[in-house]
Amino acid sequence: MEFKGAMGGLYRVTEWISRIAFSNILWALCSVPFLLVAVLKVIMLGSGTGGPNEQITLNWALCILAPFTVFPATAALFTVVRKWVMGNTDVSTFRTYFQGYKENYVKSMLGGIIYTLLFVVMYVDVTVYMTQMANFKIVGILMLVLMIILFISMFNFFSIIVHYQMTFKEVVTNSILLTIARPIRVFSTLVGAAVLVYIGLRYPALYFICIPTLIAMVAFFNFYATYNKLQLQVEKKKLEEQEAEEKAQKNEAEFQDEQDLKHI
Repeated sequence: MEFKGAMGGLYRVTEWISRIAFSNILWALCSVPFLLVAVLKVIMLGSGTGGPNEQITLNWALCILAPFTVFPATAALFTVVRKWVMGNTDVSTFRTYFQGYKENYVKSMLGGIIYTLLFVVMYVDVTVYMTQMANFKIVGILMLVLMIILFISMFNFFSIIVHYQMTFKEVVTNSILLTIARPIRVFSTLVGAAVLVYIGLRYPALYFICIPTLIAMVAFFNFYATYNKLQLQVEKKKLEEQEAEEKAQKNEAEFQDEQDLKHI
């Protein structure tokens, strides 16, 4: 049955809410080990319990768990939102999610290991340069900027994984290059994610309902807009090359005709 008017609008709104909430629940369930440690860390920081050793242990646990839980779960989430952004909203969220989880697990896990290692190295460098080496603060600031670029490139990393059939090396390389080459889209993704994170901090329950999924939607929407623009540029270049080739062939034919006339 298809509803019209206000009832139809209300039905579509509730349908989208259920889609987003369900995909968010699937993401949270697949990220449970990481999220439990993260929540424990937040609780300990907020209550002032636990010493430096406990915090370091939790940090190591987060670093170890992230590549094997959060990264594959997020790749699966991007598989779902890719369908939505491209206009295919009637797909099964459950089936699409776990299909993406299975297909992209290895690439996302390997990417998670690399990203986590880079973040750890950069975080240590920033901490050392900014707090213990006052004369080298500029290096610390540079490393902080690189950390931000690396963080934003993760959005393109997940988008490329679910949208292209590429080798792992090509995925990582193109995610970083696309981040640097399209700063406006990168900035809009960062702003959108920051706004959603801020709203989530004001209303923490939204993290369990919609925030991760909405961030993924914003990120893939910007990636897909960039992808379409690049496709148009490629098609335009091909058309120009084809026209230039046809023109060259026409000129060559005219020249040949002139030579034939001279011989006659």
